[in-house]
Amino acid sequence: RVTMLTPEMLDTMGVKGLLLDVDNTLSTHHGTELLEGLEEWIAKMREKGVPLIILSNSKNKRVEPFAKRIGLPFVSLGLKPLPVGFIKAAKKMNLPLRSLALCGDQVFTDYIGARISGVKIVLLKPIKPEDKLSFKIRRSLERKLLKNVKKGRYQ
Repeated sequence: RVTMLTPEMLDTMGVKGLLLDVDNTLSTHHGTELLEGLEEWIAKMREKGVPLIILSNSKNKRVEPFAKRIGLPFVSLGLKPLPVGFIKAAKKMNLPLRSLALCGDQVFTDYIGARISGVKIVLLKPIKPEDKLSFKIRRSLERKLLKNVKKGRYQ
């Protein structure tokens, strides 16, 4: 869970700011309930001076109310895995891409997008598995790809 990250962990990684996905990272996919402990975690990160921003592929009508609720800036329609949203978020944070990490749950958008953009990745397990067939297929492919990454076949 994203709430397990600490400012000390980020320091060790050389991370100055966090990009946060919404669906299955801060809430369930298209959910409105906040991840348990999220507001306290955000307060702790702010207290330690860690800039946070939401970077989501979802539309503004999904992201804006969610971002306002937890008091975070955001980039919607981020077009992950393309670098466009990463660049916008970095500019809003006034930080270089290489000093950022993305917290997300999907390999084909979050992991690959972070790698392309020069951003570190904190790949999280989804809060709740999705029911749609397309997600089940995607998650199956992700597991196979991650096995190859762990074996050192992809860097």
